[in-house]
Amino acid sequence: MKTTRILLLSLSLCAGALCLAARPAGAQPAKTNEPDNVRMYMEMLRSDFNATKIRTLNQVMKLTGPEAEAFWPVYREYEKQLAAVGDQKLALIREFMAHYRNGTLNDQNAKAMAAQWLKNTQARLDLWKKYNKKITKAVSPIRAAQFLQVENQVALFVDMSIASEMPEIAPSKP
Repeated sequence: MKTTRILLLSLSLCAGALCLAARPAGAQPAKTNEPDNVRMYMEMLRSDFNATKIRTLNQVMKLTGPEAEAFWPVYREYEKQLAAVGDQKLALIREFMAHYRNGTLNDQNAKAMAAQWLKNTQARLDLWKKYNKKITKAVSPIRAAQFLQVENQVALFVDMSIASEMPEIAPSKP
């Protein structure tokens, strides 16, 4: 339990940093290399984040040698697909922050972003279902349940960290 708390604190810090990186720059002029710098920073954060998750999965699951040989290739495949879902979420956060900062949030783009958020949330759930089956088959149902437990806790804390950094959507003025 103590290990999980330490992981969640580390992940929360990473998630907070991801949110800060997603925020549009205030009044600073745009630089041509800025997107590359942001992408590089995001990849570095993602790498640190994934390393922390791997340490936690090792500590929680305590896989045997044969289990590890079956689990980790499936996990790497999962992480690649999860990264794509995460990139979509980050793009949505950036879009929201741009509308918020520019005062351009309206019913039309709010409706579209809400639909995208729901689609992104469903994509993560679908990925969990898919990999629960794969890990069950490759290792065991208990190992798959442990994996889902850790992934769910990580997702909850990342989502909470992101939510705590997001500005409140104000009702439109009549």
